[in-house]
Amino acid sequence: MPFFKELRRRSKASFRTSDSSAESNGTVPTTKSTSTLNSSYGASTPPSSVQPNGSTSNVTTSKSNGDSMAPPLPPRPSVTPLKSNRNSTVGLGSSGSGVTMRSPGATSPFAPKLTSIADNTVVYQKVLLVYGEVSDPLQRPMAGNITIHHDKDGQAFPPTNWPVWDSYFKALVYLSPGWNQIRFDFTTASLSKDGIHSSYMMLNYLPLNNSPPLHLAIIVGRDSPCTYDAVPERREREGNGLDTAIRKYRMAAHLWQAFTAEQMYRHKFGRRCFRFEEEWQTGTLSLRDWEAGNLKNEIKVHVIRSDKTVAEIQDLQLAQQYAPAAKKGDLYPIASDAIKKYFRLRPGQRQYVAAMFLDSHWDPVVGTIRGHAALGGTSDDLQLAIFGSQALQSYPSCIEEVVPALTDCTRTDTRFVANDLNESGSNWEAVNIGIGAHMHEVGHLFGCPHQESGVMLRDYIRLNRTFLVREPYSTRTKSQGLRICRIEDECGWHRLDILRFRHHPCFRTPGDTILSTLDDSIQFYPIGNGKVIFCAPSGISFIEIYPDDGDELCRYWLEYVSTESRNGGMPWNVTLSEANVRSRLPENKRKGKVKLQVFSGSSRSLTIDDFSELLSKSYIVNLPARQSAPRKDEGLTMNTYNRLTNLPQSLETRAGFKGNKLGFSRLDGSKPEQVILDSVNLQTKLLTSIKVYSGYALDGVAFCYEDGHCQLFGKRGGKAGGDEFFFDTRRGETLSGFYLRAGLWIDGLQILTSLGRKSEIYGNAHGGSGHMLMPPAGYTIAGVSGSCGQWIDGFQLIITR
Repeated sequence: MPFFKELRRRSKASFRTSDSSAESNGTVPTTKSTSTLNSSYGASTPPSSVQPNGSTSNVTTSKSNGDSMAPPLPPRPSVTPLKSNRNSTVGLGSSGSGVTMRSPGATSPFAPKLTSIADNTVVYQKVLLVYGEVSDPLQRPMAGNITIHHDKDGQAFPPTNWPVWDSYFKALVYLSPGWNQIRFDFTTASLSKDGIHSSYMMLNYLPLNNSPPLHLAIIVGRDSPCTYDAVPERREREGNGLDTAIRKYRMAAHLWQAFTAEQMYRHKFGRRCFRFEEEWQTGTLSLRDWEAGNLKNEIKVHVIRSDKTVAEIQDLQLAQQYAPAAKKGDLYPIASDAIKKYFRLRPGQRQYVAAMFLDSHWDPVVGTIRGHAALGGTSDDLQLAIFGSQALQSYPSCIEEVVPALTDCTRTDTRFVANDLNESGSNWEAVNIGIGAHMHEVGHLFGCPHQESGVMLRDYIRLNRTFLVREPYSTRTKSQGLRICRIEDECGWHRLDILRFRHHPCFRTPGDTILSTLDDSIQFYPIGNGKVIFCAPSGISFIEIYPDDGDELCRYWLEYVSTESRNGGMPWNVTLSEANVRSRLPENKRKGKVKLQVFSGSSRSLTIDDFSELLSKSYIVNLPARQSAPRKDEGLTMNTYNRLTNLPQSLETRAGFKGNKLGFSRLDGSKPEQVILDSVNLQTKLLTSIKVYSGYALDGVAFCYEDGHCQLFGKRGGKAGGDEFFFDTRRGETLSGFYLRAGLWIDGLQILTSLGRKSEIYGNAHGGSGHMLMPPAGYTIAGVSGSCGQWIDGFQLIITR
């Protein structure tokens, strides 16, 4: 027994000692500290946001005194600051990251002040555009340089210099994933003896790895030498091969991203932006990384060999004589086919690709650019934007070259390269046209049409002003550029473009509600009194209004997106009156036809060619007045009861309203059909089940009642006997709506009930697209209408109050 007592005593001591042994050097085991920190900050906080340096060495506890009976662990490890000029405090910062990092204060009254972004902001792209001022521009305008230092002492990115004019500056900041402490140093000859003029900013870069990426692709002919047009001096200095092309194209993409994120912020939607696919490769964002061969996570540029030859892409005949220029649209299917083959796209797999034809070639004899087209849009599941490489020589290839490229006034030598649209008379103007016009096509890729202003109306000829504080001489305007490029002088995305981006899947950020792709449809229901209800399960985002004046550009709209809500705060139902719509138009455009385009939170749209037509009698159904039949226990004979319950309906009517019709009603022999549910007119008529007849499409729907009577919409076809879905009438379950798969006709149907139950999808569950047909609040289903040919090819709800 004494032996066992001694063993027990020693085991207790050793257990305590092992638990505190990690404290003897003043640290806590990594697993324990990580768990404690995560429980403090919340599960949504990335580990990199908790410890910027990826270490737990700054987490300490009281040391052990060496006794076998060590003191108990404290309830939570204390945090001591690192031996650096960065301090951190834990809290729920305005950035939403869950952690607030406190930066050192400015070292001088002349330290740079950033006016475009706040400390502790979360951003979602690697290259961030910032701007600000030094001192007071109105009191003492100053010139000099801003040097940007990364907190990794140049290991992440070397220092970069940016000009200051009249106390204003703009710069691009490279960020690493997680927390970044950026130091901004101002230097000028007049203050060289006054010490250091520095300010600091903490920024949290959070990569958006759960959003679909925008892929970059370079398309070359199957026999291409993989070179692009460049003047001899450029070819000798930097080359014009594939490696240089990739670096320049990648830098252009970062400028798209920085520009768009800043625009989203100015429109009060945060710094959300699209992302790119990346891979571990030789870094190119810094000239130092490229020359030293440092490996970094960089944008992947896919090089795709087309089945076409360079001659075919450039419209060359076999005799090497230039053929008449083909339609620009011919290059779009060439790019689309090559990309689909390369990515091996399957149906339903949506990809977003911005492509460049490297074999574009300026032909000074004919005066045209061969192998170039500026197009963007949708081809099946491929969202594609294409452009040529005619301006590629003028692009910057790294961050250090952005300012030199945008201030290079070297005249365009049209013996070797194109002066595109006579707007690229100098190198910096060619940068605007090349990078800006390609970004315009990316806008089409994301669903943006041409607009009344902004990038989608060729406003990108001023793209340089976004990244510069002073503009050089312009050959396009034949005048000296702006002395100071202010926000109002810059180009931008139109507000309607921003609204499209807000809910686009490529712009999704952490915390956004992922909307179901099962139903992204929009429905409408005229309800009388000149009003229409628009419904969308994903919410109504905005409505464009087009008067009948022949103008294809949208100049009037209604928006329902809240800038205060994280998820947009969009309503599911919007009631719109004709008076409200017409009041949005100028007085001279309020009469005549008005077209609407309604957009949902899932980026789906519905076009109403004539809003007044929705308010016409064609959408109104006269329903018989609701009657209460006598009960059998009222002392009536069976014959009298049957006679009373089969009396003609009262002449008094009430209104029913048709919703929008699914299907095109174009099958051979298609005829209109309509069913008003008996249960709507007669209170004692109880709907107990619905039979669905279907095969590869929807053939018919039968509404069956307690008395054995059925009302058939369509025909009895497909599966013998059909499929029957029963309602739980004992619990008061009723029909609340339908989910349909529809395209040219109705492919499949699913029944939805008031208790939240739903049937299987009868028919073709994968045909067409999904549509949820449910009456808005305060309305019930009164019947269905549509058409039927070989099977049902038209279907719409009839609702009533």
